[in-house]
Amino acid sequence: MLTPSSNTALEPLTARMVADIPGVSAHFSRFRVTEIALSDGALGQFDFGSILPAAELLADAKVDVIGWNGTSAAWLGFERDEALCAAITARTGIPACTAVLAFRELFAQRGLCRIGLVTPYLADVQQRIRANWQAAGFDCAAERHLGLRDNFSFATVDEATVAGLAREVIAEGCDAVAIVCTNLKGAALAPALEAELGVPVLDSIAVTLWKCLRLAGCDTSALRHWGGPFAPG
Repeated sequence: MLTPSSNTALEPLTARMVADIPGVSAHFSRFRVTEIALSDGALGQFDFGSILPAAELLADAKVDVIGWNGTSAAWLGFERDEALCAAITARTGIPACTAVLAFRELFAQRGLCRIGLVTPYLADVQQRIRANWQAAGFDCAAERHLGLRDNFSFATVDEATVAGLAREVIAEGCDAVAIVCTNLKGAALAPALEAELGVPVLDSIAVTLWKCLRLAGCDTSALRHWGGPFAPG
């Protein structure tokens, strides 16, 4: 897993999930990400020149898959992660995936067209995500965002707040909830929210792990109790 440097949520949550699958371990490499905004400085954090050296360090551990456990392509465009995956594999020889491309795959597989978008981001970042996903055929008219910029602060948002945002977008009518940010604690909420709301609740951390495990050829049935991407489609 490639991890934003200021992220404190994805590593413990990923470790909890993989503990349910014998023989699977998750390993992490960081590069500097401290704010989410549309300024040149904030966007420059995701230059390949910063990401690829972190991927090379993971390659030293002879991992089977490298996943970008971040959502920057949600506002930068799906093509950005497509190019990143190709660059990682060209540099390391290891298959690569990302959170945002996994969201797109799940939406298409399950026929999810109207998405309830939940993020901690600023309004202009949220609008960029909505425009990118709309162009790909995913309507995010139902949305909530918290207006935060500091990446570290996202992990301080409590689960009750995240659950409340999910309930609000569902009340507007949507096929699924997408909790988009790998430093927001949403993965553990999915089973209870799905039982309550009757629609899939797809969290970025769980979605990234789902795709990594699929690329590695792992059976994910042991993770069904986590819901979200692991629930039968």
